[in-house]
Formats: sequence, structure tokens, C-alpha cells
Amino acid sequence: MDDKAVEPKGTSEHIVIDSTNHIAGRLASHAAKMLLNGNHVTLINCEKIMISGTRSNIIKEYRDFLEISSILNPKHGPFHPRRPDTIMKRMIRGMLPRKKPSGRAAHKRLRTYIGAPKDVKSLKKITIQKAYITRDAPNYTTMADLGRTIGWTE
Repeated sequence: MDDKAVEPKGTSEHIVIDSTNHIAGRLASHAAKMLLNGNHVTLINCEKIMISGTRSNIIKEYRDFLEISSILNPKHGPFHPRRPDTIMKRMIRGMLPRKKPSGRAAHKRLRTYIGAPKDVKSLKKITIQKAYITRDAPNYTTMADLGRTIGWTE
């Protein structure tokens, strides 16, 4: 793993980020910035992303979020992700100007995966030091743990 965060401006690079032991919000903000700079960003190992805060509070807040639905018919949305990779994709979408053409194009350049697919394993992976956890791993809740608690069936 490389210790540098690559944020080239004006180029269209393919950046693969190994998300293991990264804090979700910080990782999402860095990925959103890279996407807006025109890069293709791939996040692998999304199930190993950490969420800071107490486990009970994280789960309570997400369950409250799941209660939001259409008053007329739930099939009209909003739709709530339960898989770690789709939760991250939605989190990054919230940091992009998704109603503008630049935000829509940036969101199309994003790929998130549980584990590492075969076509990405051979590429160089980076980590983002500023988004890395600062305490021991047991002090955080993993994205996989959150997903299993709210209804993700592996």
C-alpha cells in the first residue's frame, strides 16, 4: 500500500483506493474531490470502512433514516441502501453537486466494491493518510457490521 493521496488536477487517471481502516466521511470527501477533478475512482473493500462514534448511536441514526418513506406508496421511494458499497456510493453522491452536469458526470466515474474484483487486483492501490483511523480498530464500527444490523444479507 502506498501512503500518499493522489489528487491530480485536470487529468483523467484511474485511482483505486483500498478502503480498509478508513473513516467513512473523510474517505467520501476525498473521493468526491478526486471525482470532481476528473478522475475515475474505485473504492475496494467497502465492508472494512470504519464509522466513528458509538455503535448504538450509529445504528439508531440509520434506523431512524430507514423510517423515512413516501406517505402514499413506499415503492415511490426514497430508497435506502443497506449494502456497504451502496451506502458509500450514496454518501459520496451527497458530497457531489448531483443536479449539475459536472456532479452527474463525476458520480458516473465512481465504482464501489465489496472485496476486490479480479480486474482491479492487478492495479496499484493507494490509501489516504488523512482519512485513516487514529485509534485502535475496535473503537469503530465497520460498514459491514452496520449493514448486517440494518438488513444486509451477504
